[in-house]
Amino acid sequence: MPRKRTVSSTSNKAKKRLPSYLDFDHDSYGWKANIDYREHPELYRIGRGEQGVLTCQPYKGEICPHWRFKTVPEAIESSNKIYEIFLNYLKQNDFVGADMARKYLQMGFTRSRRYANHASGTKYDQTNYDILPQEETHMTNEKARSAEIFKQKWFEAKDNDLYKEMATKHRTTYETKPTKTRRNTVTHKNE
Repeated sequence: MPRKRTVSSTSNKAKKRLPSYLDFDHDSYGWKANIDYREHPELYRIGRGEQGVLTCQPYKGEICPHWRFKTVPEAIESSNKIYEIFLNYLKQNDFVGADMARKYLQMGFTRSRRYANHASGTKYDQTNYDILPQEETHMTNEKARSAEIFKQKWFEAKDNDLYKEMATKHRTTYETKPTKTRRNTVTHKNE
């Protein structure tokens, strides 16, 4: 078994960032499993990173069965299929679907990196929430190679010109927040 690198422990609570799942609030989470986001794209929020990826239907049901990263061949097949799904959503003018496919590609990268860094998948010590040592082979093992495969497709998706144009349109159409002016009239940002 390869030796693991040691990581300096941060005991100072002010500097330590705790796992987000410790204080996760389902009620205030911006994505809901009971909404059909194809029927109601106006309720979809792009969010940060992979938010909503395991919640938003019907896209989760359409994309998740193709998401695999255990081996390099699986990562190649999976990332190619999800990228193909991404392009099909763009052709159908379905931004929410395209964004969800982009998120699955991103999640293929991040989850592969998690297992490349920590073979068990456990990043934090369960007693003090210090980050556990990385695998000695964290940059070269099979999960690291899977991560690079997903990263390439993720970047192709996020840098796609049509995708970027649709994302801008979605944000300006659905994600602008009303603000009050001095005369108590409601306007929208970006107007």
